[in-house]
Amino acid sequence: MAEIQPLRGWRYNPTLSAHIDDFVSPLFDVVSPKQREALYRNPLNSIHLSVPRGDDAAAAAAQRLQEWKTTGVLRQDQLPGIYAYYQYFRLPGSTREYCRKGFMCHIRAYDWDEGVVLRHENTLPASVNDRAELLARTEFQTSATHGLYRDDDFELESYLDEAMRSPLYETEEDYQGARDVLAVIQDAAIIRRFQQVLASRQVILADGHHRYEGSLAYRQARELAAGGEATGREPWNYHLMYLTNAAADDLRILPTHRLLLEVPTGQRMAALLPQLEQFFVVTPKEDANDLPEIIAGKPWAFGLYTGGQAYKLRLKPEAHAQLSWPTTDEVKALDLTVLHYFVFERVLGIVGADAQRAWPGVAYVRSFAECLQRVDRGEAQAAFIVNEVSMAEVEAVCHSGAVMPPKSTFFYPKTLGGFLFSSIADDEAGNEFTDYFHIPLLPS
Repeated sequence: MAEIQPLRGWRYNPTLSAHIDDFVSPLFDVVSPKQREALYRNPLNSIHLSVPRGDDAAAAAAQRLQEWKTTGVLRQDQLPGIYAYYQYFRLPGSTREYCRKGFMCHIRAYDWDEGVVLRHENTLPASVNDRAELLARTEFQTSATHGLYRDDDFELESYLDEAMRSPLYETEEDYQGARDVLAVIQDAAIIRRFQQVLASRQVILADGHHRYEGSLAYRQARELAAGGEATGREPWNYHLMYLTNAAADDLRILPTHRLLLEVPTGQRMAALLPQLEQFFVVTPKEDANDLPEIIAGKPWAFGLYTGGQAYKLRLKPEAHAQLSWPTTDEVKALDLTVLHYFVFERVLGIVGADAQRAWPGVAYVRSFAECLQRVDRGEAQAAFIVNEVSMAEVEAVCHSGAVMPPKSTFFYPKTLGGFLFSSIADDEAGNEFTDYFHIPLLPS
């Protein structure tokens, strides 16, 4: 199954690493405009490599990267390793401190149809092209995508815990309130055990579909340029990934609510409730703040807030048979599929998943309070409050070969950009142990 390799990571030099909070950055698809502008004001922040600006942004990133290497801003570790990465965090309203345990390594960039790395959402071609161009110009990966493997025995966690006794550095508190800690494992026998465990596993891509597909596109371009001479061991065959155990209870998926900004042309907001009653049991509720609790754990149940009034929506069981999208039973069973089919297609008339992805009349909002506030301010017509997707549902959909509706999952917390960099340049990725880590593995 999944082939992983250690890497000689690039990191900020020890003087800068002592203040690592000043140089890390959110992922390019979650950073807010205000955060982005603040980060750009620091000339050494990693955002200049991950989300470069300018008329030729990729060229600007490549030039800056070369300057940072030449002047010692970034330094490459001498020995290859697997990098333990822990994130400590709390959820709103809870005093429990969670710790998501994982590790960063190189993983072979598998095509989707190989069935080794599995996706759960579609991508936008323009965004994939941007990521592929940046990778082609820099041959540098600035933030790991997030992958999930399942190991109910939790074997690798003991090695990760041991590495964490001597961390390389840690943040005080990142932009999302998490504390991030990095350590490294360079024991060759332990690294081989990591390889052996992953060799019998599939990997579900949790976050970073565009960056992963950018790596695929770049690998395919390099293979074409090699004209059949590629060995399969070139560094551009690999992708930087953060791997966590899907069996862990510190893996959190937060809900993403739907905010109806406008109704489609020809529709009337006043007709929304009568039309919903074709498919849902609609029950008025006194306090909109109770909606998340009211629907918690109930399948095909949603909160609706519109015109200052809260409602609980519950799909009529007999209605589900009408769900006619050409997808798997695992996808049809999802709450969000029910919402998108019966509300956005049948009631609002936005027909088909592609049309819904492109429709500007819906916003995807993680904050429940923001949903209510924007409706009250008149910025949105209605808010549809949803439950979170479970890890079991993600796994079931991925193994069925299908994808979820857009913005179905929000894995929390997000990984950081700039915590660890990875080179796939021919003259920077190799090491004296390369052959050893490519020796075929014995059966586990």
